[in-house]
Amino acid sequence: MTERSWGGTKLADRRAARRETLLDVAERLAGEEGCAAVTVRSVCREARLTDRYFYESFAGRDDLLLAAFERVADEARSALEGAVATGCPQREARAAVSAFVALVLDAPHKGRLLLLEPFADPVLGARSHLLMPVFTDLVGGRLAGTGDDIDRRLAAHALVGGLANLFAGWLHGTLDVPRERLEAHCVELVLAATTSASASGK
Repeated sequence: MTERSWGGTKLADRRAARRETLLDVAERLAGEEGCAAVTVRSVCREARLTDRYFYESFAGRDDLLLAAFERVADEARSALEGAVATGCPQREARAAVSAFVALVLDAPHKGRLLLLEPFADPVLGARSHLLMPVFTDLVGGRLAGTGDDIDRRLAAHALVGGLANLFAGWLHGTLDVPRERLEAHCVELVLAATTSASASGK
């Protein structure tokens, strides 16, 4: 059976476009005004869609908020995976930090949603903890020469947590340092960890 279309656009495509619009609005509201600003009513109003269209894609407010959060987390993971494929620690460190900076500082609403709002919203907080292994495993893979598996896991958690705290402090305004100094310091931290791993693996 051929799928019906309207104005040359298929129903599935229109539904997908509406879903992306709702996600864009939720991401912006959560990142700029905080998760408390994300409600079914506020998102529908900003998106210029009725709640009927909201519920065709999401079970409720929390479902939308989690989907927006996970979309940003996926962007971060993809950016970091693309940066750490060169095999050169120095190049990887700079590429990884630059990729993360481009995501969370050049688009600060994404950075706030990813790094700050999990502390304010219990739903995001719980999901953030579940997603942490995605990033610590990625970093741990670059520390393959560091001690045993426990050492690598501890080092990866320390590095990911430290970097996240630095970016969160900068976004929150509690870490008042020039952006270029922040970026350079993060590169040094990553280089110190990966260079140490490389040396110990020789």
